[in-house]
Amino acid sequence: MTDAEAYPFLTEIFHDVFMRDDIVLTPATSAPDIETWDSFKQIEIIVAIQEALGIKFATSELDRMGCVGDLVGFIVARTAG
Repeated sequence: MTDAEAYPFLTEIFHDVFMRDDIVLTPATSAPDIETWDSFKQIEIIVAIQEALGIKFATSELDRMGCVGDLVGFIVARTAG
């Protein structure tokens, strides 16, 4: 998956998790930008990504995810090849 493919993929997941179609993701988007993005929503996002792509994130990767751009980087790295 490329960066260009990851953003529409993640946008769909975010729309489903937050039940809102008005969320527009940028590399800088982070939890403070979306009012209801808490630790529970974070888990829902990660689980949805892992299930959809058949990948697993390491705890150390999760700890380093500070924004959507970081998440995209990990997705691209995990799905390369």
